[in-house]
Amino acid sequence: MIKVLHLDENHEILKNGLAKIGFKNFFDFKSNKKDITKKIEKFHGLVIRSRIPIDKDLIDNAMNLKFIARVGSGTENIDIEFAKKRGITILSAGEGNANAVGEHTLSLILSLFNNIVKANNEINNNVWQREGNRGIELENKTVGIIGYGKTGKNFAKKLAGFNVKVLCNDIIENIADDYAEQVSIDEIQSKCDIISLHTDLNKLSKHLVNTQFIDNCKKPFYLINTSRGVCVKTSDLILGIKTGKILGACLDVIENESSSFENFEQDSYLDFLKKSEKVILTPHIAGWTFESKLKLSQIILKKIKDLYSK
Repeated sequence: MIKVLHLDENHEILKNGLAKIGFKNFFDFKSNKKDITKKIEKFHGLVIRSRIPIDKDLIDNAMNLKFIARVGSGTENIDIEFAKKRGITILSAGEGNANAVGEHTLSLILSLFNNIVKANNEINNNVWQREGNRGIELENKTVGIIGYGKTGKNFAKKLAGFNVKVLCNDIIENIADDYAEQVSIDEIQSKCDIISLHTDLNKLSKHLVNTQFIDNCKKPFYLINTSRGVCVKTSDLILGIKTGKILGACLDVIENESSSFENFEQDSYLDFLKKSEKVILTPHIAGWTFESKLKLSQIILKKIKDLYSK
């Protein structure tokens, strides 16, 4: 019997589907990494999101593990290289929330351009201000997408009806499509009015947006980040806003989030971002829709079934 340990709660279709094909489900949503490491040996499959890092120590104790399935996009919380050396298959489901991220990214920039949050807050305080909330149109802008995987491509597709020019950059060559032209980072920095981050977290993307990156941009720009918080160095972002190099920022993720994405640490940088009318913040929910919850689990279920049908 194939025993699967679930470390995070997901849509019930996943556990029900695994049970239907004869797998035995086990659930532990509270134990820490140390306790999970002690009992991981008896399991053949591991289903996770972000709560616990799957590092070399844990994998080393997983003598019978055949697969690790992350119900989400991004696998930076897994030591993939070591897992593969141990013959463990890594599964993820970035395609399951790509549409949600694309829609959320678009809603962020439209909200910022049209002062939606600011105007709503003012009306709630009985302030009716039209001229002070005159908006900016997305049409005829140049949008740069850094990281042209599933979510980046989906955002570009959403932009297709807005009469914008879309440029993309990715470490993989020849990844462009009908919705974006692939260019260098230099060209992104030279031409773009809006720069949106959709990259995985890796050595190249950590603190990708810093003072050097911002200074290399030839004109003031708007920044969107729906990837990982540490892709942007917050102190440098704030400096960019203060100097006018960054005209505004839409952040679904922040640098001082916990590794589980379930909470964050308060600090003076976050205080600035919360108070700034040039910034919109959301709590890591770009891919967090009712539809994506279902799709992510459906995709992982299918990939596990396919793995065992080979």
